[in-house]
Amino acid sequence: MSASAFQAPRGTRDVLPDAQGHKRFVELAASRAAAAFGYERIDTPTFEDAGLFVRGVGETTDIVEKETYTFKDRGGDLLSLRPEGTAPVCRSYLQHGMRNRAQPVRLHYICPMFRYDRPQAGRYRELSQFGVEIIGDADPAVDAEVIELGWGLLRDLGLSGMALLLNSIGDPACRPRYVAALREYYEARADAIAHDECRRRLKSNPLRLLDCKEASCRALIQSAPSSIEHLCAECSAHWNELLACLDQLRIPYRLDSRLVRGLDYYTRTVFEITPPGAGSQGTILAGGRYDGLIEQIGGSPTPGIGFAAGVERIILNLQEQKIPAPADAGTKVLLAHLGPDAKKFALVLGSDLRSRGVPAILAPAGRSLKAQLRYASSVSATHAVIIGEREIESGTLVLRDLAHSRQQNLSRRDLIASLASPVMQGQPQ
Repeated sequence: MSASAFQAPRGTRDVLPDAQGHKRFVELAASRAAAAFGYERIDTPTFEDAGLFVRGVGETTDIVEKETYTFKDRGGDLLSLRPEGTAPVCRSYLQHGMRNRAQPVRLHYICPMFRYDRPQAGRYRELSQFGVEIIGDADPAVDAEVIELGWGLLRDLGLSGMALLLNSIGDPACRPRYVAALREYYEARADAIAHDECRRRLKSNPLRLLDCKEASCRALIQSAPSSIEHLCAECSAHWNELLACLDQLRIPYRLDSRLVRGLDYYTRTVFEITPPGAGSQGTILAGGRYDGLIEQIGGSPTPGIGFAAGVERIILNLQEQKIPAPADAGTKVLLAHLGPDAKKFALVLGSDLRSRGVPAILAPAGRSLKAQLRYASSVSATHAVIIGEREIESGTLVLRDLAHSRQQNLSRRDLIASLASPVMQGQPQ
């Protein structure tokens, strides 16, 4: 068979049926973790006004400068495919008057993002992210809650060796002093800046110099001034209380004074969770506080904090640590049929089983019983119902347990009741 003339675009991929297990495992665990902390689901549009990301994410960030998929629609509006989730959630918070709800508002999402980036392992141009946002509370305990949610999710998935990196980058009151110290430090060493992009950042956004992943810049970064040493009294108090909360929760962390994150809206707390042996692109969950973002996009000053976790990055680490996706619980039935009358009988039986919540698959017609039972394995059936002329005449059907190679004869009514029972469906009684 010849291959199709068309391929998935570079940086995208098809998630085939046999790869859905890990994806479903991560998404279900993420939804459970969010629900345990009282976060409600929100879904925002796949594309937004391009200006939302310029104002919110930052005009000099890599996402806005190089990575957004931006286009004009037929009405002439400039739109961007969603590159990240926080700005759209904040836009929705403002648009729908969520500030009139009891504060803080806790929201979560699982959705695709789009970034024109260099594809590599765990990094795609279309990617899935699980994110949480808590808007309307500036308390450091809220920062700790968000971190606990993300840390607990990765732990519950079975991942080990994770490292929580933590920093504070101050706020508009104290950050200008830090940025000035950072600019002075780099200007004195301008000849050592080998990367053209970093030379440009020195003029436009010195804080982004600390986020450079180029090896030639790492030595400069290690000796650069620390943001924690330049915090004002309020930011310092917030920082110390956050550390105390994490200590109470017994969540281990490592201070990283060079951690700034790549988006302009962050204030005070920033954090990342990385797997063992992670390189510069290994972060699987990251976030921080964004107390000025809602004001930047047209609202009144409103604190917020959240994180985003890359679903593909998490799956890659599950596979590297050889953590299998749990097998589907419950019964799946193959309806094997021999002859035209048996096929009609199987069609109706399958419909009745599905109405009772039992997955039922009609075996391919015209094959031998042996071939039909082989097909059961390919669709991961747990049981097979064998239907022939004799079974139809007697009113007794053969139910075969494929996992344990045993079978029993049951009336149609008893067979449906047995397959639909909570025990067979993997449900608690």
